Amino acid sequence: MLSDAVRTELADELELAERDRVAIDPLVARHPDIDVVDAYEIQLINIRRRLDSGARVVGHKVGLSSKAMQQMMGVDEPDYGHLLAEMEVYEDVPVEAGRYLFPRVEVEVGFVLGADLPGADCTEDDVLAATVAFAPAIELIDSRIKDWKIGLTDTISDNASSAGFVLGPERVAPKDIDIKAIDAVLTRNGEVVAEGRSDAVLGDPVIAVAWLARKVASFGVRLKAGDIVLPGSCTRAIDARPGDAFHAEFAGLGSVRLQFI
Repeated sequence: MLSDAVRTELADELELAERDRVAIDPLVARHPDIDVVDAYEIQLINIRRRLDSGARVVGHKVGLSSKAMQQMMGVDEPDYGHLLAEMEVYEDVPVEAGRYLFPRVEVEVGFVLGADLPGADCTEDDVLAATVAFAPAIELIDSRIKDWKIGLTDTISDNASSAGFVLGPERVAPKDIDIKAIDAVLTRNGEVVAEGRSDAVLGDPVIAVAWLARKVASFGVRLKAGDIVLPGSCTRAIDARPGDAFHAEFAGLGSVRLQFI
């Protein structure tokens, strides 16, 4: 476990890396004793700084929600990061790729909460009861760590590698669609680059959201009405380059677009 001073020093490094778009060496390579608690505390240092500067939390994202990614990282549970209002991007406003270091996109079924979720005892039934709608979503991920050479504690410290998100216009109530069987296709510049299905996320994205509600409760955080939750990607992450136009189509759920310049 790291000292508070070292946690603050590493948070400073990540903050400057994002601001100046200059990647840093992996944290775990320099501090092999860093653990998951350290990593979440480092993440929270930078989130609190942004909140103190006027930012607003609008939800959370779950990462490492596929078994393949967990096995690759050597972990047995997902991780999470914060979604801030300033991170939202829009279908009709092109995004400058140069704002990021190594941007990638992921295809997700977003959850829009209509009621607060319980904390430590949250169940999948609680999640479905509180969800007012599912929405087509693309998460824009990025890493402030050089060349995406990340370990678990690197990505957690770095807000779970989150950088932005966009929701499509469609909203579908949970009773009107099988959340475990939504096929998704991602195209880049008209070419199919990824395909997947919603059950790639722990067999059921609802499981990821319930896990998240329980996990954040241990840090004194609750998922609230109006929050957006991104439970994890249906597909592999795809690099985003200047000029790329992405379109994600979800069976029964609609679509979402994201354009880079």
